[in-house]
Amino acid sequence: MINIRALTQSDWPDWHRLWTAYLEFYETTLPEATIESAFSRLLDPATNVNGLLALADETPVGLVHYIYHEHMWHPQGVCYLQDLFATPETRGAGVGRALIQAVYAAADAAGKPNVYWLTQDFNTEARLLYDRIGELSPFIKYDRP
Repeated sequence: MINIRALTQSDWPDWHRLWTAYLEFYETTLPEATIESAFSRLLDPATNVNGLLALADETPVGLVHYIYHEHMWHPQGVCYLQDLFATPETRGAGVGRALIQAVYAAADAAGKPNVYWLTQDFNTEARLLYDRIGELSPFIKYDRP
């Protein structure tokens, strides 16, 4: 059984462990000050940044971050699912699906039913799930150099 709940201040050690593992998966690192700032924003009700934890037997095994923002095509705004992570030993057990569905429910409750996310093309395991619960967009992302 997977339970999903909002982050709390006391989740810092578990969130930090999961967030660090997520960054390692994408072969990146961030300064500790940036990590602390991210966690602080996730807990600040004045931001549009939100975080949830997935728990299996009361142990945090996954996280998701999502952001509400304005959108020119959707007057009600949209929800960007920015980060999603499940521990390697729980992949395929429904953690990612449960987290995405929790974001869908939160976005619906906030009146922002359009939810979107990005992933890297090599993230084939996650894309198997995404292909079942999402719709692949034809958009190609560019970044400022």
